[in-house]
Amino acid sequence: MTHVAPLGGTAVQDHVALAEIELCGELIIAASAAEDRLSLESIDEVLRVAEERKSADRPRTRDRL
Repeated sequence: MTHVAPLGGTAVQDHVALAEIELCGELIIAASAAEDRLSLESIDEVLRVAEERKSADRPRTRDRL
């Protein structure tokens, strides 16, 4: 007997996993477009590391209360 997932929207979405997959895709695209290996700075730029650090440094509204 074969068990098949029922039809009708029972899929579960892992938003963290989806974001990681998107970043991996962007990294693959950047690597394929580059002439040489990507530098660490280029990788950080593609992965938006600086943006994440800036947003982490900003106090959140909840933290100020």
